[in-house]
Amino acid sequence: MTRLDATKRLRARLAKEAVVASLGHPAYDLFAAGDRPENFYTWGSMGLASSIGLGIAMARPDRRVVVLDGDGSLLMNLGSLATIATSRPPNLIVIVWDNEEYATTGGQKTATASGADLARAAEALGITNSVTARTAEAFDAAIDQALTTPGPWVIVAKVGESAPVARPPLDYVGLKERFMRAMGSPGT
Repeated sequence: MTRLDATKRLRARLAKEAVVASLGHPAYDLFAAGDRPENFYTWGSMGLASSIGLGIAMARPDRRVVVLDGDGSLLMNLGSLATIATSRPPNLIVIVWDNEEYATTGGQKTATASGADLARAAEALGITNSVTARTAEAFDAAIDQALTTPGPWVIVAKVGESAPVARPPLDYVGLKERFMRAMGSPGT
């Protein structure tokens, strides 16, 4: 399954969950799979999607929050998993698109190409709901369980690279304000 295929499978299961997409390909694929106000596309923030998602999950415990991150991006801020484990937000799902490369910056191999296991790392840091999905069926099952069982969750989806797709607008302020309205945040 490609990252875009997996993103479409996820998008079909979402209702009003907030979704934070890491910069680059995770954001492009989410936009292509179905743009909506509850999607928050990050730009210029490699490694921070999991931290942004954690902040939203803590601020809005009444909303389930899904983070779409890449393996390379998560590796740049692996400490966020320790913070998530300590905070234990039951409404947070971190999905890692593990294509074993930094696709956005040119396809350089990540540590996962050499055997680093992000689900085991998350579990070692204290996130007991950590799984690796290697097939579409395993991914669907993991998502269904994470959407109905308290977390936090880390789902590492082994994916292939996707063909280039449409990109969300670069109206950073507009996207932020649209997301805040969708979350019901006061002050917008």
